[in-house]
Amino acid sequence: QVQLVESGGGLVQAGGSLRLSCAVAGPTISSSTITWFRQAPGKEREFLAALTWAGGSTVHEDSVKGRFTISRDNVENTVYLEMNNLKPEDTAVYYCAAKLGTYYSGAYYYTRPDDYAYWGQGTQVTVSS
Repeated sequence: QVQLVESGGGLVQAGGSLRLSCAVAGPTISSSTITWFRQAPGKEREFLAALTWAGGSTVHEDSVKGRFTISRDNVENTVYLEMNNLKPEDTAVYYCAAKLGTYYSGAYYYTRPDDYAYWGQGTQVTVSS
């Protein structure tokens, strides 16, 4: 089981930056994948980036690659999402989620919300123009 608590959201102007944090706890962290999703009003939940704890390998959605970066702090058991050059269309509730195992199996990448059993409560990010 994995417990997740997000923080770091807020209001930022377009072009600005934010760093979201996801505090991770539980006995299965070392064999888990931690992933960031977001959900804008009226839209489906969208995959952003994933990190497999063992080894630290990462993957980023093409639409945010180069602007968003997922990383971790092994000591603090925290996963971060660094977001730069924010745009108004980045406004959403941002969630971290977890699943046992890696973020891929063969050629299949676990990017659907249904692939993830554990979720945080979400943190709001609002980008003003």
